[in-house]
Amino acid sequence: MCGIVRAQQKDSTALHRKKVAVVLSGGGAKGMAHIGALKVLERAGIPIDIVTGTSMGSIIGGLYSIGYNANSLDSMVRVQDWSYVITDKEDMSKQSLSDRKKQNTYVFTRGITLGKRNYNDGGIIQGKNLAELFQQLCVGFTDSLDFSKDLPIPFACVATNVIDNSEVDFHSGRLPQAMRASMAIPAAFSPVRIGDKVLVDGGLRNNYPADIAREMGADIIIGVTVQGDPKIADDMGRTMSILSQIIDVNCKNKYDENLAITDVHVQVDTKGYNAASFSLTAIDTLIRRGEEEAMKHWDELKALKQRIGIDDSFIPPLHYPQNPKVMTEKKPVTEYIFENMTPQDERFLRQKFRIGKKKPKKATDLPRHMIDLSSPLRYDSIDANIQQQLTTTIRMDLFYQTAECRLEPDGDGVRVILTAGNRKTSQAHVGLRYDSEEHAAVQLGADFPIKASVPMNFDAMLRLGKRMVAKGELTVHPRFFTCPMISYTFRRNDVDIYVKGDLDYNILYNQFQAEVTPINLNLRHFNLQMGVRWDYMHYRNKLESSQSMKVELDNEHFYSYRAKLDYNSEDNWYFPTRGARFKAEYSYMTDNFAKLDGQTGMSDVNANWRKSFTFADRLTLQPMFYGRLLFGSVTPPVFGNTIGGDWFGHYVEQQMPFAGVGNIEYVDHHFIATQLQAQLRMGTNHYMLLKLTGAQHSNRLGELFDHKTLLGCQASYYLNTMFGPIGASIGYSNRTRKAHIFVNLGFEF
Repeated sequence: MCGIVRAQQKDSTALHRKKVAVVLSGGGAKGMAHIGALKVLERAGIPIDIVTGTSMGSIIGGLYSIGYNANSLDSMVRVQDWSYVITDKEDMSKQSLSDRKKQNTYVFTRGITLGKRNYNDGGIIQGKNLAELFQQLCVGFTDSLDFSKDLPIPFACVATNVIDNSEVDFHSGRLPQAMRASMAIPAAFSPVRIGDKVLVDGGLRNNYPADIAREMGADIIIGVTVQGDPKIADDMGRTMSILSQIIDVNCKNKYDENLAITDVHVQVDTKGYNAASFSLTAIDTLIRRGEEEAMKHWDELKALKQRIGIDDSFIPPLHYPQNPKVMTEKKPVTEYIFENMTPQDERFLRQKFRIGKKKPKKATDLPRHMIDLSSPLRYDSIDANIQQQLTTTIRMDLFYQTAECRLEPDGDGVRVILTAGNRKTSQAHVGLRYDSEEHAAVQLGADFPIKASVPMNFDAMLRLGKRMVAKGELTVHPRFFTCPMISYTFRRNDVDIYVKGDLDYNILYNQFQAEVTPINLNLRHFNLQMGVRWDYMHYRNKLESSQSMKVELDNEHFYSYRAKLDYNSEDNWYFPTRGARFKAEYSYMTDNFAKLDGQTGMSDVNANWRKSFTFADRLTLQPMFYGRLLFGSVTPPVFGNTIGGDWFGHYVEQQMPFAGVGNIEYVDHHFIATQLQAQLRMGTNHYMLLKLTGAQHSNRLGELFDHKTLLGCQASYYLNTMFGPIGASIGYSNRTRKAHIFVNLGFEF
């Protein structure tokens, strides 16, 4: 075993006293209260010889049995990003910025297997991230074990086999898998398949497994339950309350009988919270309530020591917390084993991560054609971060729906076992939004992985609304970092142009765009692209400005050379509290690969930078500098500088935000701006934003500061939800000289 500090003081009284079991019930997030109860048991000096649990009780109990004490469990659950853990989202901090944007664009993303049936399906959430978390937390206990003999504290948990509705008790096997099966809430999480069994949440058969603790030899049982009071008809007003009641009723199996054999029963009041209450505030409250309820039994616990056969001089075995370095320290690797992968996939991983092949101790041990003399054994090492990168690459680059990285002790090091699940054939995305300017919009997306010697991925996207967009993009995933791309995009642009806050004219045109990007370098937080683009503009109406004559626009095409650098280390796409983002782009536009309208082509230089500084954990100040400079004798109007709204490139790709200005307004060819935003978080997901913006613009760079300064301010309120930001803003600028109100519901696209 490795990775977890399990040293315990020898209990010299163990043979002469009674055995004590702690039984932890299921209950989803409400099970966080178990941690508070365990704190009190440790404080009271109660020895714990056996642990059993169901669902969340199996997770808390399983981790407790391998060396996490109550305080280390408290710390562990607070640092987890549960909005990530209990979903199938990818860890976008290690992915390309385009994938991070995709995750913050679509409300619904679902992997779809076409043709061959997906046996890992069966729930809204497949539980990939939960499985990975359990693997990391159980380092040293991920291989097949006898839970009674091989764990520091004997442990058992319960699952339900839906094939015959029977109870399945785990006394052995792989601990992470047992914990995952025990909490597989039907329909919410995909079941765990072991042999001919299809396993779901154990609460359906035995939500409080005190009988198992008794069978394991427990003389004294201390139980913690988090079930609420029985519901009445008036409580059945919502779909979730009805579903919750169905689950609660089915979880009554054995419940009363098991309570009858319990010596001390700690019933925690979880009113106001449900199985999905994973917010930091809820976790803190539930742990505190568990501790407070257990303290009400303090005298009972102290009196229980006499029955156990100990007194106040007894010191229970020391239960050391998880070594804080266990998730960051590197361990030497003796061997890599690849399971359920093709030879091409194994070769891809070896080359990308520079994993050498282990040579046999003697060359004669293997046939000559199997000896790889060109790849000497590298004494590689691995930590939790590398584990995450390996599994992410298996899923994202090799297109498997699930991936697992297990570490098994092997002498002084570990054996790394990489296991791939079913292949991912496609993935569907759905995005929905509403705003007060464009009204409703829908965006549909799909990813189609192409399995080949060099993996490829085809992305398709269709946006429906006032602005229609259809795009197809083919990305090649070679073994080196750059991922060349080819894309084609159609845009039907229906754009209203405003002047000083008043609608001036509308321009309707189709834009056909093809781009080849041979250099597409993706690192963590960083993306560099260099390529060539073709644009064709088909204008469908005339410009009828109130300030100009009617203008007939001729269809036109452009060829441009482009280079773009994008960096983003912000911790949140919409409401960051730390990190920075920087984007810079240069393009040279022509109509014949060399010149534009017979003259020097147009150079476009634009950049934006933002940094977050947080004070007192709730107030974040975000200074931002941005601008766009156009050089050349000819500037096509369709590519002129525009400002307005909250986002870059929202209506047209060259659009820059400006507080207090809604829609789109044209500005001069040279534009620079600065913005200061104050972001105040109220509660968990409520935000107040205040923006102050100033800018200069001119058609001559040398006269940039000779013109009147543009000023704007804006106040906003937003609620950050799983469907995206929901809120409204009101702003004012000296350009429009009127208040502008904007309502936004959902992710921006």
